[in-house]
Amino acid sequence: MKVRSSLKSLKNRHKDCQVVRRKGRVYVINKTQRRFKAKQA
Repeated sequence: MKVRSSLKSLKNRHKDCQVVRRKGRVYVINKTQRRFKAKQA
């Protein structure tokens, strides 16, 4: 999982990437290619 201050570019890496808010943090998740995960620092 990558930790970034901005997730905008990571959202565009794959067409199935979604930006999700959980517990006050912002995550990029991908159900089909699970390696495209990221968390906002």
